[in-house]
Amino acid sequence: MFLGSDDGGHVNATFTSLLASCRMLGVEPWAYLRDLMCLLPRWPKHQVLELAPVNWTPTVAREDVQAKLAADRYRALTLGD
Repeated sequence: MFLGSDDGGHVNATFTSLLASCRMLGVEPWAYLRDLMCLLPRWPKHQVLELAPVNWTPTVAREDVQAKLAADRYRALTLGD
C-alpha cells in the first residue's frame, strides 16, 4: 500500500491497530477517538494505559472521567443538540 513515506506507514499502522482493537472490544471508534482526544491532553502520564481500548469501558464509566468529558466544550460541539 502506498502511504507516501515510512512515517505515514507507521501512523497508518497505529491508527488501524487502534481502530481494530476498538472493533474487537465492542468500543464505538468515533466516540472513543473523540473522547480520547478530549481527555489525553490533561490525562496523567502514569495512567495512560487506562485510555487504551481494552480499559476504556471501565475508565469512561468513572464519575471523574464523565465530569471531565461533560466539561469539555469541544466535545459538546461534536455531539450537537
